[in-house]
Amino acid sequence: MTTLPATPTRSVEPDRRLPALGGFAPAVLRIELRRVLRNRRTLAFTLIMPGVFFLIFGLPQGGQTLDNGRPVTAYVMISLAVYAAMVATTSAGGAVATERALGWSRQLRLTPLRPSAYVATKLVTAMTLGLLAVVVEFLVGAAAGVRVPAYVWLLSGLAAWLGSLVFAAFGLFIGYLVPAENVMQFIGPILAVLAMFGGLFVPVEVLPEVLQQVATFTPVYGMGVLARAPLTGDGVSAAAVVNLVGWALVFGVGAARLFRRDTARV
Repeated sequence: MTTLPATPTRSVEPDRRLPALGGFAPAVLRIELRRVLRNRRTLAFTLIMPGVFFLIFGLPQGGQTLDNGRPVTAYVMISLAVYAAMVATTSAGGAVATERALGWSRQLRLTPLRPSAYVATKLVTAMTLGLLAVVVEFLVGAAAGVRVPAYVWLLSGLAAWLGSLVFAAFGLFIGYLVPAENVMQFIGPILAVLAMFGGLFVPVEVLPEVLQQVATFTPVYGMGVLARAPLTGDGVSAAAVVNLVGWALVFGVGAARLFRRDTARV
């Protein structure tokens, strides 16, 4: 009986190649967006309430005009669009606190998903929700009779949306800083106070002089000034740009440091 030589067996090594873009994928982004858009409470506060505020506080000022003849209702609409965008992006970014409490973020860190891809997914989700908030606010304003040139709609909308990146970073910062059960207790009052002193609910000029000085240093101030500039015709304020960039760096660096501290625990 002839015996055949044994065929050498080769061990199959698992494919350990890192995913493209660190795991940032459209499928993951779609899941994240679907999860956010199914949260009725988030949608109510970010999409419905700012529109209701405009109908309550903006419409009664119909017929009044700014110094350049533009309607005051447009001024209120843009201010509330900024508020809607900042609430939307902050709440989306702050959702990481809940995921940390549930252990979901830790599970994700055991996968090939890179931390940078995870953060990028959160930022894109937050900015998508912020864009939706601005669009809805503008639609409410247009339906209520606000009429301004097309470039004002476009430039003010872009400024409100892009400026909200500051608050997407702020949401991540708060999400990694406080426990999940306390995150909304922090975010809600903080955003309301910032909006008040940043000139979104009332013009900064009507505040006491001391508070006017304080307002110029709040993160909302630069965002609001830049968003309303196409309407008021004041031009781009260098101080507002510095304000916005400065706070973006503060929250971005703070969120990155807290994120590294959180991932070091695994």
